Amino acid sequence: MHEKMKRFVGKFTVLKTAPRELWATYAAYTTEIIAYGLMTSAALVLWLSSDLGFNDSQAGYVIAVWSTIMSLAVMLSGSFADAIGIKNTFMLGFGIALVCRFVMVFVTAKWIVLPFGLFTLAIGLAMTTPVMNAAVRRFSNTAQRSMAFSLYYTLMNVGFAVAGWLLDYLRRHLGEHGSYTLPVIGATLSTYRMLFLFSALFTIPAILFLLLIRKGVEVSDEGVVITPQAQAVKADAGNIIGALLSRAKATAKTTAEIFVGVWRQAAFHKFLMFLALVVCVRLIYYHMSFTFPKYGIRELGEGAPIGRLFGMLNAVCVVLLVPVIGALTQRFAAYRMVIFGSFLSALSIFFLTVPPQLFDPLAQGWFGHLIAKTWLGVPGDVVNPLYVAITLSVLLYSVGESFWSPRLYEYAAAIAPKGQEASYMALSTLPMFVAKFFVGMLSGVLLAKFCPAAGPRDSGTLWLIIGLMALVTPLGLIVLRKYIQVHEAGRD
Repeated sequence: MHEKMKRFVGKFTVLKTAPRELWATYAAYTTEIIAYGLMTSAALVLWLSSDLGFNDSQAGYVIAVWSTIMSLAVMLSGSFADAIGIKNTFMLGFGIALVCRFVMVFVTAKWIVLPFGLFTLAIGLAMTTPVMNAAVRRFSNTAQRSMAFSLYYTLMNVGFAVAGWLLDYLRRHLGEHGSYTLPVIGATLSTYRMLFLFSALFTIPAILFLLLIRKGVEVSDEGVVITPQAQAVKADAGNIIGALLSRAKATAKTTAEIFVGVWRQAAFHKFLMFLALVVCVRLIYYHMSFTFPKYGIRELGEGAPIGRLFGMLNAVCVVLLVPVIGALTQRFAAYRMVIFGSFLSALSIFFLTVPPQLFDPLAQGWFGHLIAKTWLGVPGDVVNPLYVAITLSVLLYSVGESFWSPRLYEYAAAIAPKGQEASYMALSTLPMFVAKFFVGMLSGVLLAKFCPAAGPRDSGTLWLIIGLMALVTPLGLIVLRKYIQVHEAGRD
């Protein structure tokens, strides 16, 4: 028993010998996630309409363009990091993000703030968070890797939880459409631009943490290896551009050869079908970022705690549930878990399709007061039943996500032929980009039609459309199971 306990504890202390580069990466990642969450979880779509004057549909199209730029930049960020090194990529990416965030704070002219703020920010973000995955892998050995990525995933959700809390805190103290005059500078900023200012300020410690990373550091099972020549590209423009062009040419050729070979495989066709279906349930998360903020404010009133209702609650639930569910469902096939989890996540939306009055008995009882008074701090004696509907929806969605989201990447690894795991794993991120682009366009259209800022609303229909689209994932995976599913060794 003593040995078993020692081995169990050892799983959590395995990172104590990790180099400082891993901890610097974690610190930078956490502060960047807070910065990213403050700007994109809800404030971005609200800023586009409130500060820049875009209507719902126009704001949605801007989000779609921004998402497309980021998706394209992410695909190139790996080769870029290979060419100039991880630390240089981080410093450049965070530098771009910092400048762009300050542009979005102090500039309100559309023709400046969109191309030189929002759209350029997409490039900076593509060079930071996605490259963090490579950094965690590089700065951990085989024994540490599983725990290293588990902590990485946990810190991501901690960052989003903090961002959700800060989002509500600033909106509550400044007002939904309030303003604040900065001392000394004298600039008057709207509530949403104040959120962007905090986002920019959180970027600064991220850059400082990255200064702790030594160039050429890589961790192997033999220990920490420092090879400065691995970062041999000198910091002059000619060498960097030449290295990038050379790397891009070689990468394009190799990628094309691999893709052509992969495309001919029956397993890849199954994988594409699997990804196409998973996109539908991925839509929910991005609707909660781009559709839910305006919906929540319009139905619950200005100052509604939309950050804690989704961003914070979802993140906390995922942090608590993923390790437990992962441990309890190890013997079950990833495909089965994706079906079950996506079904729960899709069903969660239907709490928002029915009249909120159905939840009134819960709202006026202990459960409603626990949510609205104790947790959210909503004033008044009568609890809006919509708070209960939204909370139940987010809780069920989070349970479902804890089943299917981690197993999505596992299924990609299981279905991939030996030696081609990287290609399949890279493609497993495709649903995220497709879903973000599609939701960007759809969210504004749905809001304008079913949940406008003024006039009659039919918000239940808005969520019914989203819920029916999300149900395509589990139902499609069931119907096409014998064509898509592959055997997973050691799994039921």
